[in-house]
Amino acid sequence: RRRRRLAGARRSEQVQRPTLVMAHNKTLAAQLANEFRDLMPNNAVEYFVSYYDYYQPEAYVPQTDTFIEKDSSINAEVERLRHSTTNSLLSRRDVVVVSTVSCIYGLGAPEEYLRAMVALQVGERYDRDALIRKFIAMQYNRNDVDFSRGNFRVRGDTIEIIPVYEEFAVRIELFGDEIEALYMLHPLTGDVVQKLDSVPIFPASHYVAGTDTVQRAIGTIEAELADRLSELEGQGKLLEAQRLRMRTTFDLEMLQQLGFCSGIENYSRHLDGRAPGEPPHTLLDFFPDDFLLVIDESHVTVPQIGAMYEGDASRKRTLVDHGFRLPSALDNRPLRFDEFKERVGQTVYLSATPGRYEMGIADGVVEQIIRPTGLIDPEIIVKPSKGQIDDLLEEIRVRVERDERVLVTTLTKKMAEELTDFLGEHGVRVRYLHSDVDTLRRVELLTELRSGVYDVLVGINLLREGLDLPEVSLVAILDADKEGFLRSGTSLIQTIGRAARNVDGRVIL
Repeated sequence: RRRRRLAGARRSEQVQRPTLVMAHNKTLAAQLANEFRDLMPNNAVEYFVSYYDYYQPEAYVPQTDTFIEKDSSINAEVERLRHSTTNSLLSRRDVVVVSTVSCIYGLGAPEEYLRAMVALQVGERYDRDALIRKFIAMQYNRNDVDFSRGNFRVRGDTIEIIPVYEEFAVRIELFGDEIEALYMLHPLTGDVVQKLDSVPIFPASHYVAGTDTVQRAIGTIEAELADRLSELEGQGKLLEAQRLRMRTTFDLEMLQQLGFCSGIENYSRHLDGRAPGEPPHTLLDFFPDDFLLVIDESHVTVPQIGAMYEGDASRKRTLVDHGFRLPSALDNRPLRFDEFKERVGQTVYLSATPGRYEMGIADGVVEQIIRPTGLIDPEIIVKPSKGQIDDLLEEIRVRVERDERVLVTTLTKKMAEELTDFLGEHGVRVRYLHSDVDTLRRVELLTELRSGVYDVLVGINLLREGLDLPEVSLVAILDADKEGFLRSGTSLIQTIGRAARNVDGRVIL
Protein backbone atom coordinates (compact mmCIF):
# COMPACT_ATOMS: atom_id res chain seq x y z
CA ARG A 1 0.00 0.00 0.00
CA ARG A 2 2.67 2.49 1.03
CA ARG A 3 4.76 1.26 -1.89
CA ARG A 4 1.94 2.07 -4.31
CA ARG A 5 1.70 5.57 -2.86
CA LEU A 6 5.45 6.01 -2.99
CA ALA A 7 5.40 4.97 -6.66
CA GLY A 8 2.60 7.47 -7.30
CA ALA A 9 4.54 10.24 -5.56
CA ARG A 10 7.76 9.45 -7.44
CA ARG A 11 5.87 9.40 -10.76
CA SER A 12 4.40 12.83 -10.01
CA GLU A 13 7.87 14.12 -9.11
CA GLN A 14 9.43 12.71 -12.30
CA VAL A 15 6.85 14.09 -14.75
CA GLN A 16 6.86 17.54 -13.06
CA ARG A 17 3.19 18.08 -13.83
CA PRO A 18 0.43 19.25 -11.50
CA THR A 19 -1.16 16.09 -10.11
CA LEU A 20 -4.63 15.35 -8.74
CA VAL A 21 -4.88 12.34 -6.42
CA MET A 22 -8.47 11.24 -5.79
CA ALA A 23 -9.43 9.24 -2.69
CA HIS A 24 -12.87 7.96 -1.74
CA ASN A 25 -13.14 9.43 1.76
CA LYS A 26 -11.76 12.32 3.81
CA THR A 27 -9.83 10.12 6.26
CA LEU A 28 -7.82 8.43 3.51
CA ALA A 29 -7.34 11.77 1.69
CA ALA A 30 -5.89 13.34 4.87
CA GLN A 31 -3.53 10.40 5.39
CA LEU A 32 -2.37 10.59 1.75
CA ALA A 33 -1.81 14.36 1.99
CA ASN A 34 0.33 13.93 5.12
CA GLU A 35 2.40 11.18 3.46
CA PHE A 36 2.94 13.23 0.29
CA ARG A 37 4.07 16.21 2.41
CA ASP A 38 6.71 13.96 4.01
CA LEU A 39 7.78 12.53 0.64
CA MET A 40 7.79 15.87 -1.23
CA PRO A 41 8.55 18.62 1.31
CA ASN A 42 9.35 21.25 -1.36
CA ASN A 43 6.14 20.79 -3.36
CA ALA A 44 2.77 22.42 -2.68
CA VAL A 45 0.80 19.43 -1.36
CA GLU A 46 -2.82 20.53 -0.97
CA TYR A 47 -5.93 18.94 0.60
CA PHE A 48 -9.29 19.59 -1.10
CA VAL A 49 -12.39 18.04 0.47
CA SER A 50 -15.90 19.19 1.35
CA TYR A 51 -15.68 21.91 4.00
CA TYR A 52 -18.90 20.87 5.74
CA ASP A 53 -18.73 19.25 9.17
CA TYR A 54 -22.50 18.99 8.89
CA TYR A 55 -24.59 19.46 5.77
CA GLN A 56 -28.35 19.31 5.31
CA PRO A 57 -29.09 20.23 1.68
CA GLU A 58 -32.12 22.25 0.68
CA ALA A 59 -34.96 19.77 0.05
CA TYR A 60 -38.73 19.47 -0.28
CA VAL A 61 -40.88 16.48 0.72
CA PRO A 62 -44.16 16.72 -1.29
CA GLN A 63 -45.91 13.94 0.67
CA THR A 64 -45.86 15.98 3.89
CA ASP A 65 -45.52 19.45 2.29
CA THR A 66 -42.25 19.95 4.20
CA PHE A 67 -39.54 22.32 2.99
CA ILE A 68 -36.15 21.77 4.60
CA GLU A 69 -33.90 24.83 4.56
CA LYS A 70 -30.23 24.32 3.78
CA ASP A 71 -28.36 23.99 7.05
CA SER A 72 -24.65 23.49 7.35
CA SER A 73 -21.67 23.89 9.60
CA ILE A 74 -18.49 24.91 7.78
CA ASN A 75 -15.06 23.87 9.04
CA ALA A 76 -12.97 27.05 8.74
CA GLU A 77 -9.64 25.18 8.57
CA VAL A 78 -10.83 22.92 5.72
CA GLU A 79 -12.19 25.99 3.90
CA ARG A 80 -8.73 27.60 4.24
CA LEU A 81 -7.15 24.50 2.70
CA ARG A 82 -9.60 24.60 -0.24
CA HIS A 83 -8.65 28.21 -0.99
CA SER A 84 -4.99 27.33 -0.55
CA THR A 85 -5.49 24.66 -3.26
CA THR A 86 -6.86 27.04 -5.90
CA ASN A 87 -4.26 29.66 -4.93
CA SER A 88 -1.42 27.15 -5.50
CA LEU A 89 -2.88 25.88 -8.80
CA LEU A 90 -3.06 29.42 -10.19
CA SER A 91 0.40 30.47 -9.04
CA ARG A 92 2.76 27.44 -9.43
CA ARG A 93 3.20 24.07 -11.19
CA ASP A 94 4.77 21.81 -8.55
CA VAL A 95 1.35 21.07 -7.03
CA VAL A 96 -0.08 17.78 -5.77
CA VAL A 97 -3.75 18.02 -4.77
CA VAL A 98 -5.30 15.22 -2.72
CA SER A 99 -9.07 15.35 -3.07
CA THR A 100 -12.31 13.43 -2.63
CA VAL A 101 -15.21 13.59 -5.12
CA SER A 102 -15.53 17.25 -4.02
CA CYS A 103 -13.36 18.04 -7.05
CA ILE A 104 -16.25 17.25 -9.46
CA TYR A 105 -18.71 19.62 -7.73
CA GLY A 106 -19.38 23.15 -8.97
CA LEU A 107 -16.82 25.80 -8.11
CA GLY A 108 -16.68 29.37 -9.42
CA ALA A 109 -15.08 30.07 -12.79
CA PRO A 110 -11.26 30.31 -12.56
CA GLU A 111 -11.33 33.32 -14.94
CA GLU A 112 -13.61 35.29 -12.57
CA TYR A 113 -11.55 34.17 -9.56
CA LEU A 114 -8.34 35.40 -11.21
CA ARG A 115 -9.97 38.60 -12.43
CA ALA A 116 -11.12 39.44 -8.90
CA MET A 117 -7.62 38.85 -7.45
CA VAL A 118 -5.71 41.98 -6.47
CA ALA A 119 -1.90 42.05 -6.86
CA LEU A 120 -0.32 44.45 -4.38
CA GLN A 121 3.20 45.77 -4.93
CA VAL A 122 5.32 48.25 -3.00
CA GLY A 123 5.50 51.55 -4.91
CA GLU A 124 2.28 50.97 -6.86
CA ARG A 125 -0.46 53.59 -6.75
CA TYR A 126 -3.67 52.53 -4.99
CA ASP A 127 -6.46 54.72 -3.67
CA ARG A 128 -7.28 53.69 -0.07
CA ASP A 129 -11.07 53.83 -0.50
CA ALA A 130 -10.90 51.99 -3.84
CA LEU A 131 -8.87 49.22 -2.17
CA ILE A 132 -11.46 48.92 0.63
CA ARG A 133 -14.27 48.67 -1.95
CA LYS A 134 -12.25 46.06 -3.85
CA PHE A 135 -11.87 43.88 -0.73
CA ILE A 136 -15.62 44.12 -0.04
CA ALA A 137 -16.34 43.10 -3.66
CA MET A 138 -14.03 40.10 -3.07
CA GLN A 139 -16.39 39.16 -0.18
CA TYR A 140 -14.04 40.11 2.66
CA ASN A 141 -15.80 41.69 5.64
CA ARG A 142 -14.64 44.91 7.23
CA ASN A 143 -14.46 44.30 10.98
CA ASP A 144 -12.26 46.52 13.13
CA VAL A 145 -13.00 44.46 16.28
CA ASP A 146 -12.98 40.77 15.30
CA PHE A 147 -9.79 40.36 13.26
CA SER A 148 -10.12 36.83 11.91
CA ARG A 149 -9.72 34.98 8.62
CA GLY A 150 -11.81 36.53 5.84
CA ASN A 151 -11.92 39.94 7.59
CA PHE A 152 -9.98 43.18 7.19
CA ARG A 153 -9.59 46.27 9.37
CA VAL A 154 -8.63 49.87 8.62
CA ARG A 155 -6.64 52.25 10.83
CA GLY A 156 -5.89 55.53 9.12
CA ASP A 157 -3.68 54.77 6.11
CA THR A 158 -3.03 51.19 7.24
CA ILE A 159 -5.16 48.25 6.06
CA GLU A 160 -4.72 44.77 7.57
CA ILE A 161 -6.34 41.71 5.99
CA ILE A 162 -6.27 37.96 6.68
CA PRO A 163 -6.72 36.12 3.35
CA VAL A 164 -9.03 33.09 3.69
CA TYR A 165 -6.23 30.71 2.62
CA GLU A 166 -3.52 32.11 4.94
CA GLU A 167 -2.64 31.69 8.61
CA PHE A 168 -0.90 35.08 8.69
CA ALA A 169 -2.26 38.58 8.08
CA VAL A 170 -1.04 41.09 5.50
CA ARG A 171 -0.47 44.74 6.50
CA ILE A 172 -0.70 47.36 3.75
CA GLU A 173 0.82 50.73 4.67
CA LEU A 174 -0.19 53.55 2.34
CA PHE A 175 1.39 56.98 1.97
CA GLY A 176 -1.14 59.09 0.13
CA ASP A 177 -2.16 57.00 -2.89
CA GLU A 178 0.96 54.83 -2.91
CA ILE A 179 1.74 51.50 -1.20
CA GLU A 180 4.69 52.36 1.03
CA ALA A 181 5.24 48.96 2.68
CA LEU A 182 3.82 45.41 2.83
CA TYR A 183 4.27 43.08 5.80
CA MET A 184 3.22 39.58 6.75
CA LEU A 185 2.31 39.53 10.44
CA HIS A 186 0.99 37.27 13.17
CA PRO A 187 -2.75 38.04 13.50
CA LEU A 188 -2.82 37.58 17.29
CA THR A 189 0.41 39.24 18.44
CA GLY A 190 0.80 41.70 15.55
CA ASP A 191 4.51 40.76 15.27
CA VAL A 192 6.00 41.18 11.79
CA VAL A 193 6.93 37.78 10.33
CA GLN A 194 8.28 38.98 6.98
CA LYS A 195 8.64 42.14 4.90
CA LEU A 196 7.12 41.71 1.43
CA ASP A 197 7.79 43.34 -1.94
CA SER A 198 4.53 42.09 -3.42
CA VAL A 199 1.59 39.88 -2.48
CA PRO A 200 -1.50 38.63 -4.36
CA ILE A 201 -4.81 38.65 -2.45
CA PHE A 202 -7.30 36.10 -3.81
CA PRO A 203 -11.09 36.39 -3.23
CA ALA A 204 -12.74 35.16 -0.02
CA SER A 205 -15.15 32.97 -1.99
CA HIS A 206 -14.85 30.77 -5.07
CA TYR A 207 -18.22 32.17 -6.16
CA VAL A 208 -17.08 35.69 -6.89
CA ALA A 209 -18.27 37.83 -9.77
CA GLY A 210 -17.51 41.31 -11.06
CA THR A 211 -20.18 44.04 -11.18
CA ASP A 212 -20.72 43.64 -14.94
CA THR A 213 -21.06 39.85 -14.55
CA VAL A 214 -23.65 40.27 -11.77
CA GLN A 215 -25.65 42.81 -13.80
CA ARG A 216 -25.66 40.49 -16.82
CA ALA A 217 -26.72 37.58 -14.59
CA ILE A 218 -29.57 39.61 -13.02
CA GLY A 219 -30.94 40.22 -16.54
CA THR A 220 -30.89 36.54 -17.52
CA ILE A 221 -32.32 35.43 -14.12
CA GLU A 222 -35.22 37.89 -14.55
CA ALA A 223 -35.86 36.54 -18.06
CA GLU A 224 -35.83 32.93 -16.83
CA LEU A 225 -38.11 33.86 -13.91
CA ALA A 226 -40.68 35.45 -16.27
CA ASP A 227 -40.69 32.34 -18.52
CA ARG A 228 -40.99 29.95 -15.59
CA LEU A 229 -43.79 31.96 -13.91
CA SER A 230 -45.90 31.95 -17.08
CA GLU A 231 -45.26 28.19 -17.41
CA LEU A 232 -46.34 27.49 -13.80
CA GLU A 233 -49.39 29.77 -14.04
CA GLY A 234 -50.36 28.08 -17.32
CA GLN A 235 -50.34 24.74 -15.47
CA GLY A 236 -52.52 26.19 -12.71
CA LYS A 237 -49.68 25.99 -10.16
CA LEU A 238 -50.40 29.36 -8.56
CA LEU A 239 -48.90 28.53 -5.14
CA GLU A 240 -45.65 27.37 -6.77
CA ALA A 241 -45.54 30.52 -8.94
CA GLN A 242 -46.06 32.80 -5.94
CA ARG A 243 -43.39 30.96 -3.96
CA LEU A 244 -40.86 31.17 -6.81
CA ARG A 245 -41.57 34.88 -7.42
CA MET A 246 -41.06 35.75 -3.75
CA ARG A 247 -37.86 33.73 -3.26
CA THR A 248 -36.18 34.76 -6.52
CA THR A 249 -37.10 38.46 -6.16
CA PHE A 250 -35.48 38.51 -2.72
CA ASP A 251 -32.29 36.92 -4.13
CA LEU A 252 -32.24 39.42 -7.02
CA GLU A 253 -32.46 42.35 -4.60
CA MET A 254 -29.53 40.93 -2.61
CA LEU A 255 -27.49 40.52 -5.81
CA GLN A 256 -28.34 44.08 -6.85
CA GLN A 257 -27.34 45.58 -3.49
CA LEU A 258 -24.40 43.39 -2.39
CA GLY A 259 -23.24 41.50 -5.47
CA PHE A 260 -23.98 38.13 -3.83
CA CYS A 261 -26.80 36.35 -1.99
CA SER A 262 -27.43 33.28 0.13
CA GLY A 263 -27.42 30.20 -2.12
CA ILE A 264 -25.67 32.11 -4.93
CA GLU A 265 -24.35 28.78 -6.25
CA ASN A 266 -27.89 28.02 -7.52
CA TYR A 267 -27.46 30.89 -10.00
CA SER A 268 -23.99 29.77 -11.10
CA ARG A 269 -25.17 29.04 -14.66
CA HIS A 270 -26.21 32.70 -15.08
CA LEU A 271 -23.06 34.06 -13.42
CA ASP A 272 -20.82 31.85 -15.58
CA GLY A 273 -22.80 32.65 -18.74
CA ARG A 274 -23.31 28.94 -19.42
CA ALA A 275 -25.95 27.45 -21.72
CA PRO A 276 -28.66 25.20 -20.18
CA GLY A 277 -27.26 21.72 -19.50
CA GLU A 278 -23.66 22.87 -19.88
CA PRO A 279 -21.42 21.37 -17.17
CA PRO A 280 -20.29 23.58 -14.28
CA HIS A 281 -16.79 24.82 -13.54
CA THR A 282 -15.06 22.54 -11.04
CA LEU A 283 -11.64 22.21 -9.43
CA LEU A 284 -10.55 20.37 -12.61
CA ASP A 285 -10.80 23.69 -14.49
CA PHE A 286 -8.12 25.19 -12.21
CA PHE A 287 -5.62 22.56 -13.46
CA PRO A 288 -3.61 23.07 -16.67
CA ASP A 289 -4.38 20.75 -19.62
CA ASP A 290 -1.38 18.47 -19.01
CA PHE A 291 -2.20 17.47 -15.41
CA LEU A 292 -1.84 13.88 -14.19
CA LEU A 293 -4.74 12.12 -12.42
CA VAL A 294 -4.17 9.33 -9.89
CA ILE A 295 -7.31 7.54 -8.64
CA ASP A 296 -6.55 5.73 -5.38
CA GLU A 297 -8.61 2.67 -4.40
CA SER A 298 -10.20 2.95 -7.84
CA HIS A 299 -12.61 0.03 -7.23
CA VAL A 300 -14.47 2.33 -4.78
CA THR A 301 -13.67 5.81 -6.11
CA VAL A 302 -14.70 5.26 -9.76
CA PRO A 303 -18.28 4.09 -8.94
CA GLN A 304 -18.52 6.97 -6.46
CA ILE A 305 -17.73 9.51 -9.21
CA GLY A 306 -20.53 8.06 -11.34
CA ALA A 307 -23.14 8.08 -8.55
CA MET A 308 -22.88 11.73 -7.49
CA TYR A 309 -24.86 13.29 -10.36
CA GLU A 310 -28.09 11.28 -10.03
CA GLY A 311 -28.49 11.81 -6.28
CA ASP A 312 -28.05 15.56 -6.67
CA ALA A 313 -30.40 15.82 -9.67
CA SER A 314 -33.36 13.96 -8.11
CA ARG A 315 -33.38 16.27 -5.05
CA LYS A 316 -33.15 19.44 -7.16
CA ARG A 317 -35.89 18.33 -9.59
CA THR A 318 -38.34 18.22 -6.66
CA LEU A 319 -37.31 21.76 -5.61
CA VAL A 320 -37.78 23.06 -9.17
CA ASP A 321 -41.15 21.31 -9.67
CA HIS A 322 -42.57 22.88 -6.51
CA GLY A 323 -41.38 26.45 -7.09
CA PHE A 324 -38.49 26.62 -4.65
CA ARG A 325 -35.85 27.07 -7.35
CA LEU A 326 -35.54 28.09 -11.00
CA PRO A 327 -34.80 25.26 -13.48
CA SER A 328 -31.25 26.68 -13.88
CA ALA A 329 -30.50 25.42 -10.32
CA LEU A 330 -30.26 21.94 -11.89
CA ASP A 331 -27.05 23.13 -13.57
CA ASN A 332 -25.37 23.73 -10.20
CA ARG A 333 -24.35 20.10 -9.98
CA PRO A 334 -21.46 17.65 -9.96
CA LEU A 335 -20.05 16.46 -13.28
CA ARG A 336 -21.56 13.39 -14.91
CA PHE A 337 -19.13 10.52 -15.41
CA ASP A 338 -18.84 11.16 -19.17
CA GLU A 339 -18.06 14.86 -18.50
CA PHE A 340 -15.47 13.86 -15.91
CA LYS A 341 -13.75 11.60 -18.47
CA GLU A 342 -13.65 14.44 -21.03
CA ARG A 343 -11.78 16.67 -18.56
CA VAL A 344 -9.03 14.29 -17.54
CA GLY A 345 -6.08 13.07 -19.56
CA GLN A 346 -3.46 10.60 -18.42
CA THR A 347 -4.86 8.58 -15.52
CA VAL A 348 -3.30 6.04 -13.15
CA TYR A 349 -5.69 3.73 -11.26
CA LEU A 350 -4.40 2.26 -7.99
CA SER A 351 -6.11 -0.70 -6.32
CA ALA A 352 -5.37 -4.08 -4.76
CA THR A 353 -8.82 -5.19 -5.99
CA PRO A 354 -9.41 -3.27 -9.27
CA GLY A 355 -12.92 -3.11 -10.73
CA ARG A 356 -14.07 -4.18 -14.20
CA TYR A 357 -14.07 -0.60 -15.53
CA GLU A 358 -10.37 0.03 -14.81
CA MET A 359 -9.30 -3.41 -16.07
CA GLY A 360 -11.36 -2.89 -19.24
CA ILE A 361 -9.77 0.43 -20.25
CA ALA A 362 -6.20 -0.03 -18.96
CA ASP A 363 -3.42 0.33 -21.56
CA GLY A 364 -1.13 -1.54 -19.20
CA VAL A 365 -1.35 -3.24 -15.82
CA VAL A 366 1.57 -2.91 -13.42
CA GLU A 367 1.46 -5.41 -10.56
CA GLN A 368 3.35 -4.79 -7.34
CA ILE A 369 3.97 -8.18 -5.81
CA ILE A 370 6.61 -7.33 -3.20
CA ARG A 371 5.58 -5.78 0.07
CA PRO A 372 8.23 -3.17 0.96
CA THR A 373 8.23 -4.55 4.50
CA GLY A 374 8.91 -8.13 3.40
CA LEU A 375 5.84 -9.30 5.34
CA ILE A 376 3.60 -12.13 4.21
CA ASP A 377 -0.21 -11.81 4.25
CA PRO A 378 -1.85 -12.00 7.68
CA GLU A 379 -3.06 -15.32 9.09
CA ILE A 380 -6.83 -15.72 8.72
CA ILE A 381 -8.80 -17.60 11.38
CA VAL A 382 -12.52 -18.44 11.08
CA LYS A 383 -14.45 -18.86 14.33
CA PRO A 384 -18.16 -19.43 15.09
CA SER A 385 -20.14 -16.24 15.76
CA LYS A 386 -21.66 -17.78 18.90
CA GLY A 387 -19.82 -16.27 21.86
CA GLN A 388 -17.88 -13.94 19.55
CA ILE A 389 -17.88 -10.98 21.97
CA ASP A 390 -16.37 -12.92 24.90
CA ASP A 391 -13.78 -14.45 22.58
CA LEU A 392 -12.99 -10.99 21.17
CA LEU A 393 -12.47 -9.61 24.69
CA GLU A 394 -9.94 -12.37 25.41
CA GLU A 395 -8.09 -11.74 22.12
CA ILE A 396 -7.97 -7.99 22.87
CA ARG A 397 -6.41 -8.61 26.30
CA VAL A 398 -3.64 -10.73 24.71
CA ARG A 399 -2.85 -7.89 22.26
CA VAL A 400 -2.95 -5.16 24.94
CA GLU A 401 -0.39 -7.07 27.04
CA ARG A 402 1.94 -7.04 24.01
CA ASP A 403 1.34 -3.28 23.46
CA GLU A 404 -0.37 -3.93 20.11
CA ARG A 405 -3.55 -2.44 18.67
CA VAL A 406 -6.85 -3.94 17.50
CA LEU A 407 -9.42 -2.96 14.86
CA VAL A 408 -12.97 -4.31 15.15
CA THR A 409 -15.52 -3.93 12.37
CA THR A 410 -19.26 -4.44 12.94
CA LEU A 411 -22.29 -4.38 10.64
CA THR A 412 -24.38 -1.59 12.18
CA LYS A 413 -23.88 1.71 13.96
CA LYS A 414 -25.97 0.50 16.92
CA MET A 415 -23.84 -2.61 17.32
CA ALA A 416 -20.64 -0.56 17.12
CA GLU A 417 -21.90 1.79 19.85
CA GLU A 418 -23.01 -1.09 22.11
CA LEU A 419 -19.73 -2.96 21.59
CA THR A 420 -17.74 0.20 22.43
CA ASP A 421 -19.74 0.61 25.67
CA PHE A 422 -19.32 -3.10 26.54
CA LEU A 423 -15.55 -3.08 26.00
CA GLY A 424 -15.22 0.18 27.94
CA GLU A 425 -17.09 -1.35 30.90
CA HIS A 426 -14.59 -4.23 30.87
CA GLY A 427 -11.59 -1.93 31.22
CA VAL A 428 -10.60 -1.76 27.56
CA ARG A 429 -9.36 1.62 26.24
CA VAL A 430 -11.61 1.87 23.19
CA ARG A 431 -12.91 4.46 20.71
CA TYR A 432 -15.58 4.36 18.00
CA LEU A 433 -15.00 5.74 14.48
CA HIS A 434 -18.14 6.58 12.51
CA SER A 435 -19.51 9.00 9.91
CA ASP A 436 -20.66 11.57 12.51
CA VAL A 437 -17.06 12.16 13.66
CA ASP A 438 -15.80 15.27 11.86
CA THR A 439 -13.04 15.07 9.27
CA LEU A 440 -10.05 16.31 11.26
CA ARG A 441 -11.11 14.40 14.40
CA ARG A 442 -11.04 11.12 12.41
CA VAL A 443 -7.37 11.70 11.62
CA GLU A 444 -6.68 12.48 15.31
CA LEU A 445 -8.41 9.23 16.37
CA LEU A 446 -6.15 7.18 14.08
CA THR A 447 -3.05 9.01 15.34
CA GLU A 448 -4.11 8.38 18.96
CA LEU A 449 -4.59 4.67 18.20
CA ARG A 450 -1.07 4.42 16.78
CA SER A 451 0.51 6.33 19.67
CA GLY A 452 -1.23 4.19 22.31
CA VAL A 453 -3.71 6.69 23.77
CA TYR A 454 -6.18 3.79 23.42
CA ASP A 455 -5.89 0.18 22.17
CA VAL A 456 -9.06 -0.71 20.25
CA LEU A 457 -10.88 1.11 17.45
CA VAL A 458 -14.40 -0.01 16.53
CA GLY A 459 -15.86 0.95 13.15
CA ILE A 460 -18.30 -0.08 10.43
CA ASN A 461 -17.12 0.89 6.96
CA LEU A 462 -14.35 3.42 7.62
CA LEU A 463 -11.72 0.85 8.62
CA ARG A 464 -11.03 -0.31 5.09
CA GLU A 465 -9.13 1.00 2.11
CA GLY A 466 -5.86 2.72 2.61
CA LEU A 467 -5.46 3.06 6.36
CA ASP A 468 -1.82 2.34 7.24
CA LEU A 469 -1.67 1.27 10.88
CA PRO A 470 1.48 -0.85 11.46
CA GLU A 471 0.76 -1.14 15.21
CA VAL A 472 -2.44 -3.12 14.49
CA SER A 473 -1.81 -6.85 14.91
CA LEU A 474 -5.45 -8.01 15.02
CA VAL A 475 -8.43 -7.22 12.82
CA ALA A 476 -11.68 -8.75 14.06
CA ILE A 477 -14.57 -8.90 11.56
CA LEU A 478 -17.80 -9.65 13.41
CA ASP A 479 -20.70 -11.39 11.62
CA ALA A 480 -18.39 -12.09 8.67
CA ASP A 481 -20.88 -14.56 7.14
CA LYS A 482 -23.72 -12.02 6.73
CA GLU A 483 -24.51 -11.11 3.12
CA GLY A 484 -24.25 -7.52 1.95
CA PHE A 485 -21.84 -4.96 0.51
CA LEU A 486 -19.95 -4.66 3.84
CA ARG A 487 -19.08 -8.36 3.61
CA SER A 488 -18.47 -8.70 -0.14
CA GLY A 489 -15.24 -10.25 -1.40
CA THR A 490 -13.68 -6.84 -2.08
CA SER A 491 -14.78 -5.45 1.31
CA LEU A 492 -13.35 -8.43 3.19
CA ILE A 493 -10.02 -8.35 1.30
CA GLN A 494 -9.66 -4.61 1.99
CA THR A 495 -10.55 -4.97 5.70
CA ILE A 496 -8.17 -7.92 6.08
CA GLY A 497 -5.44 -5.77 4.50
CA ARG A 498 -5.41 -3.54 7.60
CA ALA A 499 -3.53 -6.31 9.45
CA ALA A 500 -0.90 -6.70 6.71
CA ARG A 501 1.54 -4.14 8.16
CA ASN A 502 2.40 -6.13 11.29
CA VAL A 503 4.67 -9.18 11.48
CA ASP A 504 2.17 -10.83 13.85
CA GLY A 505 -0.85 -9.74 11.79
CA ARG A 506 -3.95 -11.86 12.31
CA VAL A 507 -7.52 -11.63 11.14
CA ILE A 508 -10.41 -13.33 12.90
CA LEU A 509 -13.62 -13.76 10.91
